[in-house]
Amino acid sequence: MTSDDAAAYKHPFLALHDYGMGGVWWRIRARSEREILETFAWVEVVTDPEIVARFEDKELDEVDIDAPHMPAGLDGLRAERAAQRGREGFGALADRDIVHLRRRWDEDDEEPVVYLMEVESDGRRIRQVELAEDGTAVRSGPDDWPFNPPIVDLFDPALVGQEITRTEFEEHWSRARQADGTDYL
Repeated sequence: MTSDDAAAYKHPFLALHDYGMGGVWWRIRARSEREILETFAWVEVVTDPEIVARFEDKELDEVDIDAPHMPAGLDGLRAERAAQRGREGFGALADRDIVHLRRRWDEDDEEPVVYLMEVESDGRRIRQVELAEDGTAVRSGPDDWPFNPPIVDLFDPALVGQEITRTEFEEHWSRARQADGTDYL
């Protein structure tokens, strides 16, 4: 197959790096959505027809997935994914619809907290339990968060060691109090 033949099999995909308070958009020419996800960390392929239609006439950087150089931002996401690719556990959670994780949050200005998260395949939280060191457990859901960007990249091999069972998550969820003091259904 010549390079011209390979290019013929590529299609433009709308891609987003959502960083919470905004995002960066590109059109990436690739052979598949999966190829994009395996090539760039923290990028999602947007397929919602309404969103895709909104971007049809917008000027976006358009890049070929095989190009040696990427636009600013996308270059770092490709380098991050390349560093992950050879590590054990790379992509092990990527094909799951729902993943349950235990992640420790240790900021200098805050008390250490453990978050138990139920996460969708796009890395966004569905539900969360915050476990403080004093034993306090608070649960929350999308209605409690001002925005809900992807908080994990399920191709990241480091996440394999953070996975917990659905049963463990549900046990903590059932004992936790709701973030605003009301019961959460």
